[in-house]
Amino acid sequence: MMTAFALFRLPYALQFVAVVQDEGEPQQLSSCAELSSRQGFVVAPFAPSAINPILLIHPDQVLTIPLDADQARWEGLETRLGMVATVAGSDRQNCSETEQGSREDYRLDFLNFHAHLTTGEFQKLVLSRRVSLPRPATSPLELFRKACERYPRMMVSLVYTPQSGMWLTATPETLLSGSQGQWLTVALAGTMPYSDHIVWSDKNLQEQRYVATYVIEQLEQFTDSFTEQGPRTVRAGHLAHLRSDFHFTLYNNTRVGALLQALHPTPAVCGLPKQQAFRFILDNEHHHRRYYSGFMGPLLLEGQTALYVTLRCMRFLADSVQLYAGGGLLRDSVEQQEWLETEAKLDTMRQLLC
Repeated sequence: MMTAFALFRLPYALQFVAVVQDEGEPQQLSSCAELSSRQGFVVAPFAPSAINPILLIHPDQVLTIPLDADQARWEGLETRLGMVATVAGSDRQNCSETEQGSREDYRLDFLNFHAHLTTGEFQKLVLSRRVSLPRPATSPLELFRKACERYPRMMVSLVYTPQSGMWLTATPETLLSGSQGQWLTVALAGTMPYSDHIVWSDKNLQEQRYVATYVIEQLEQFTDSFTEQGPRTVRAGHLAHLRSDFHFTLYNNTRVGALLQALHPTPAVCGLPKQQAFRFILDNEHHHRRYYSGFMGPLLLEGQTALYVTLRCMRFLADSVQLYAGGGLLRDSVEQQEWLETEAKLDTMRQLLC
């Protein structure tokens, strides 16, 4: 009997992969460091805890399915996944939550976060939002299929475990990918509506540089062989971001977990200084991020790793879905502009519900 699964489509791929665990629950880990030399599909939260652990789906079955498979094959997969999809709404974490997602909540959080930026306590803080919408009649699998069609440049995934519930993601940000000792990580920051003629503001350029500098500092602990390419403008749906690529060599898989521990969470989803910003977010945001701004993807699965930061995402509950988005704040950030940026990011998932 299937107990957990992950479907994922890598950027530009013409097929998706189904990773299925047939027995038992996914393995629970307390830190990224424990991922070294393990294999499977990783589902990691922003802040690992007993309630939101790092999860490793065991690959009892790994299936590759063309996106243009006939309708009968999609329906067969729908039937098979339906055994767990029907219970995804009984998410263990839903019982005691009250929805917090109003404009006033965001204003209060912004004022609090911004005050600590203007004093110089932080260089950057990432403030996120969560909004709740009625759960659509469209099945999660059909939403996954729609996301694959609409967002070819992103990593799209649909994941279910008993511990995490069900999540749909469409994300442009690689945390760590590679094989046979050749690896890639990226610094992705800055957001604007996509157009053919983008002029990046000083705020966006500075935010991206903060992330790139942080990545360099972490890589220097693990390798002296890396190159930086960028920043360049990349498209993610209706949005554009600034991205720098870091290619490096790391032959010892036993160090992958330690590298992930160093990288996650990056300043792109947290802030600087990292540890102080991480604690501040946990203590001050109006909601729990759970698996939003964590990471997901195959780890050393058939020799390949492709871990992506969980950015544009949707969490399925019994009668609703929760959408998450955030943005990086600097001392010269303006509240209305930041609010509009989160609205644009939320549209990535909202558009799937239309």
